[in-house]
Amino acid sequence: MDQYLIDIDFPDEADDEFVSLIPSQRSMINTYMHSGIVTSYSLSSDRTKLWVTIVAESEKEVGEILATFPLISYMVYSIHKLAFHNTAQYSMPPISLN
Repeated sequence: MDQYLIDIDFPDEADDEFVSLIPSQRSMINTYMHSGIVTSYSLSSDRTKLWVTIVAESEKEVGEILATFPLISYMVYSIHKLAFHNTAQYSMPPISLN
């Protein structure tokens, strides 16, 4: 399996349909994250850029995954195969029994 970074542009102005699809988009992303398909999901503060990392067998499979996104019709994206993708793991600090 390889990792891919998807660089996504959204429209500058969100219409009512776009806004109505956001909960479905978040639900789908949560499902993909839980299953390990999506490993990171980041939105710019102006809400016009999105970066997603996906684990897949091929760029074609990445495209098939993206096609299931509820907001796909609003996305202009490019797919980049990564050599590696390091992230810091968020975890609870060790518990002290003292």
